[in-house]
Amino acid sequence: MKRTACIGCGGLFPDIEGPVHRYMDSSPGCWAAYGVVLAREYSDSAYGSEHRITVDAYAAQHPGRPSPQSIKSVALHLASLCLVLEHGFSMARATAAIRTGASSVNPFVWLEPPARLGSLNVADVAPADTPAKHQYLVRAWASGVWAAWAEHHTVIYSWLPLLGAQQVTAADRPTAARQGSLASLGGG
Repeated sequence: MKRTACIGCGGLFPDIEGPVHRYMDSSPGCWAAYGVVLAREYSDSAYGSEHRITVDAYAAQHPGRPSPQSIKSVALHLASLCLVLEHGFSMARATAAIRTGASSVNPFVWLEPPARLGSLNVADVAPADTPAKHQYLVRAWASGVWAAWAEHHTVIYSWLPLLGAQQVTAADRPTAARQGSLASLGGG
């Protein structure tokens, strides 16, 4: 089967006809692969433990074009990645934080996406055949996506109090060594 690059993440996916998200730019093949991963996470709790950052990584890797919805979506998903990966928030606590941000007046701005949005994508996660592989690949994918947006981290940190994450301070931010270890998980 012919493969084509996804307009969002750049990954290679089957060249198929099909639906796509209305504001997250992707190829039909990429959107279908994401659907497979989500179905697995929803149907088996062992796979679903990393669901929050699966959604965050996909959304941040498919930012779309500037619009009020895409601006807020990318901002909240990147903030969630920050809270989970850098500050150790549980998935539930990160979800609560982005719900708070979603209900606020939109203070967010468009962040110009980086040229590369990480070296892993949903195609790397979809074939995982055990919960442990799935969890590892989702973490590596999410870490790589977060690292790819590094030029915007300062702006994202400034949004955290808007999500009810006031306890996150400059002292909580990772050291250069920790940022390097996150990047080594797939930050390409």
